[in-house]
Amino acid sequence: MRDPISTAAPASASVAEDRGDAEDLARLGYRQELRRDLGSLSAFAAGFSYVSILTTVFQLFVIGYAFGGTRFFWTWPVVFLGQLAVALNLAEMGSRYPVAGSVYPWGRRVWAGAPGWLAGWLKLVGDVVSVAAAAIALQAILPSVWSGFQLLGGDPSLTSRDGAANAVLLGAGLIVLTTAINMAGVKVMAWVNDVGVMAELGGVALLLVALFLSAVRGPGVVLEPIYGPPSSLGTGAAGLLAAALMPAYVLYGFDSAGSLAEETQNPRRIVPGAILKAVVASGVGGALLLLAALMAAPSLTDGRLATEGLAYVVVGALGPTLGKVFLVDVALAVCVCTLAIQTGASRLAFSMARDGALPCAPALSRVSRRTKTPVAPAIVVGALASGMLVVNYGEAQLFVLITETAVLLVNLSYLVVTAGMLLRRLRRWPGLAGAPAGVFSLGRAGLALNAAAVAWGVALIANIAWPRPDGAEATWMEYFPVLGVAATLVIGLGVFVATQRPAGARVAIGQPGERSASLTS
Repeated sequence: MRDPISTAAPASASVAEDRGDAEDLARLGYRQELRRDLGSLSAFAAGFSYVSILTTVFQLFVIGYAFGGTRFFWTWPVVFLGQLAVALNLAEMGSRYPVAGSVYPWGRRVWAGAPGWLAGWLKLVGDVVSVAAAAIALQAILPSVWSGFQLLGGDPSLTSRDGAANAVLLGAGLIVLTTAINMAGVKVMAWVNDVGVMAELGGVALLLVALFLSAVRGPGVVLEPIYGPPSSLGTGAAGLLAAALMPAYVLYGFDSAGSLAEETQNPRRIVPGAILKAVVASGVGGALLLLAALMAAPSLTDGRLATEGLAYVVVGALGPTLGKVFLVDVALAVCVCTLAIQTGASRLAFSMARDGALPCAPALSRVSRRTKTPVAPAIVVGALASGMLVVNYGEAQLFVLITETAVLLVNLSYLVVTAGMLLRRLRRWPGLAGAPAGVFSLGRAGLALNAAAVAWGVALIANIAWPRPDGAEATWMEYFPVLGVAATLVIGLGVFVATQRPAGARVAIGQPGERSASLTS
């Protein structure tokens, strides 16, 4: 038993709670190996920092505005409501199965065999891609703070060859840093994450006040069809559908609190709340940030919103000194976001490896005796994400392609889980009909919310996967995200066949071999 952490409760109460959590985990078939150092704040921070509206809104504002103009604002509430339906279903699974890895243990308990395993595989690859995508965001911030951060060439734009090349250098350096923090243990990671999230929340609040006070137009701007230079998709519905990539990229990853369930105290209660708080706080804060930016932008038609994004708004509306102070806070949010994604990915890899569901499973499932943290998965995730950046060095479309691929992979993993849940509900699976007192449940609304989550997931994936030419002529690059997903599926099936034991399907709900094998356990 580890030393009890400092809390307001007596030490004996803390030890008793830890013992109870360990016994609860044992009933689900696992022994306590990771250290339970995380409370409700750190669990919320894990989900919120993965979403990280300062990182992702700053990163993709240019995409949203380039395709949708001012009316791209309305893609935000649509995506938010759809993802909220997904989050409600995942929160229900998190309350029943507080096991490291989130969608992997949830997926394998609603689908037997390959489909359940595939939920974890898709999320794992999506997280690796997301680490690379988040790290690239430094390029959207740091050159605006100081031109010295543009180490290669003179054009810092993410869609230029110079900007893409420089993004690889900055991103790879950040991944090295986050890997080192993850190797130091969950306490260090949580402290950095908590401080970063508090700085981000404070920065969002102050930035909103500053931008609203600097507004040069009213909120009715979101009702007007104002554009910068017209995109190749025009100014109609096609452009708005493409602009939806922006909120779709922002509003995922809220399940990260579930990935850290075995390191969270009283996870059946804390994890569902952390998931929902992360998506709601991000949804409301992001909507206000978009509105404030459009109201305060120096110009809506000079083209700079579609190339420089929110960095242009912040510096232009608040002045170079105050604006750059806010951009430093955004850069900190980017670092914490990358850290949170890598942490979630490493716990997912650990969870799969201890079930023998990945190659090199013994090494990936080993927990450090000193830090009680799985070190090897963090190193592997960091190396793969850095490799993805290096392979695409100097590619001007790097930013958009990696972003679209990450959105597709992660939302596909969510869809596997929610579709499995819906199938079980339609078959009147009793485990989803009720829950013990104090455990989060959708109750009678479960079927409707589950069906809505599945329908939304299908629509979102179809929209993001739809090939759109970059310019007048179509090239094979527009199919890159779809090809990336297809390759992930093919490789994944090969890994499944090579690694899964015949008993690997035993953990599906309703099958023998796992204690407490119902959602009401």
